[in-house]
Amino acid sequence: MSEVNESRSTWGDEFVRLEDDTGPPHRSYYSTSTAAAATKKAAEEDWRYHVVEFAKGFAEMSVEFGKGVRDVVKQSIVREDSVIVKKLRGPCERICGKLRFLNEYLPEDRDPVQSWTVILFVLLLAFTVLIVNTDHDTSTPLVKKMCIHPPSATRILLPNGRYLAYKEQGVPADQARYSVIVPHSFLSSRLAGIPGIRDSLLQEFGIRLVTFDLPGFGESDPDPDRGLESSALDMVHLSYSVNITDKFWVLAFSGGSIHAWAALRFIPDRVAGAIMVAPMVNPYDPSMTKEERRRMWAKWTGKKKLMYTLAKKFPRLLPYFYRRSFLSGKHGQIDKWLSLALGNRDRALIEHPLFKESWQRDVEESVRQGNANPFVQEAVLQVSNWGFKLTELKVKKKHKGKGFLVWLKSIYEQEDESMNGFLGPIHIWQGMDDKVVPPAMSDFVQRVLPDAMVHKLLYEGHFTYFYLCGECHRQIFTTVFGTPQGPLAPEVDQTPTIKDTEDTGTEGLEVLGEIPQTSFLPTESVPQVCFNSSDLEA
Repeated sequence: MSEVNESRSTWGDEFVRLEDDTGPPHRSYYSTSTAAAATKKAAEEDWRYHVVEFAKGFAEMSVEFGKGVRDVVKQSIVREDSVIVKKLRGPCERICGKLRFLNEYLPEDRDPVQSWTVILFVLLLAFTVLIVNTDHDTSTPLVKKMCIHPPSATRILLPNGRYLAYKEQGVPADQARYSVIVPHSFLSSRLAGIPGIRDSLLQEFGIRLVTFDLPGFGESDPDPDRGLESSALDMVHLSYSVNITDKFWVLAFSGGSIHAWAALRFIPDRVAGAIMVAPMVNPYDPSMTKEERRRMWAKWTGKKKLMYTLAKKFPRLLPYFYRRSFLSGKHGQIDKWLSLALGNRDRALIEHPLFKESWQRDVEESVRQGNANPFVQEAVLQVSNWGFKLTELKVKKKHKGKGFLVWLKSIYEQEDESMNGFLGPIHIWQGMDDKVVPPAMSDFVQRVLPDAMVHKLLYEGHFTYFYLCGECHRQIFTTVFGTPQGPLAPEVDQTPTIKDTEDTGTEGLEVLGEIPQTSFLPTESVPQVCFNSSDLEA
């Protein structure tokens, strides 16, 4: 029995030993998979560990490098006997003294020097990014809701090779009793003109209305060297090209008034008078008093003030804001795009479907070229040096000089009553509830130009008197032109033909001799037309 028991124990031990050595096949498979997963996980953790450690090491090295640079600067440049410190210490201390009140907005446990250094570095980095972005092509593809309509304007070729697009309304040229040229405002085009004007009203007063696109707007070619004087010369060339030989009136609304002021200053001999509604003036005009400037700027929103400041100091940043508003390819509200504060009546008007339809079509035409540069130029023109002051338009006698000889000459000679300034009428309509062009601007104009006639509108805003108001348009024309007399009668050409001269003999020659000579326009204003010999033979 003992042998049998011994053999059983031996057999059991062998079986257990065999099972431990080999094991079942499925157990070996699962153990291998678990080991592979553990190895992969360990590798990932090891990779992350190395990345984290590398980042920590790089940060520590950067900090130490910055400390080293700071120590070098302190030891070599920022010393008491340093030339840089001696020259800049005084101005820096004065500036820091004036800006010390800003430290009150910092946390108490922060060092002001370090805090403002970080803030200035971040601002410098942000402005650098904006400037780099604006250095690229300013053309923006107009997509989504805005539509680009087929070209429809009539264009003329200017002496400098540019094309100027324009549009005509009202009576024909030979029947025009009054010719009116309209430069449009910011974010507008030739399609605006007088929004909602009835053709029957123009016929009733005999008015020929000519609107044109400013350079780079609508279908007019851009002008890299444009200014207010060039804008006035464009009006002269346009007037000759559309056969306006007499003086013409200038009508402008809001920001378009800066071009009307330029016309009164640079081409006064061609302008019969000016009609302005909510006229814009330079908000930085040095002739303004502090009170006038304060009342003016108080009406504007914070973003509007920022846009004027950028146009004055940092115009290269303006495309960044324009591409996110009216150059984004999407329609939006005018008050948000132009940062306008509007009164109740203006806000109700811009929500009207007719206003939205006409304004959106006007904006689509204005931005059809997708270029931000013309808008930047227009914004800069509003706030930059115009090359003249409004006081120069004031009517006054020419200065004759002083001295005994001048006095003695005035005794024996007839007094010369020649005048300086713009001698024609200037009519201004200003809404007293206007928050876009505050009434303070018209008050300033009335102070420097006492001969200008300012019509104050008690309850009107910025848009309500000019947009889609037929009765308002009639009041403007009646005030300026008086009782409507209709268009002029068309002239009948009574020039005798060759057959008539053959029948009348010598009498026909006498009639031909009485025909007045044709007055030609200056060659600078009228493009020369050349004919080939084959054309003449035909």
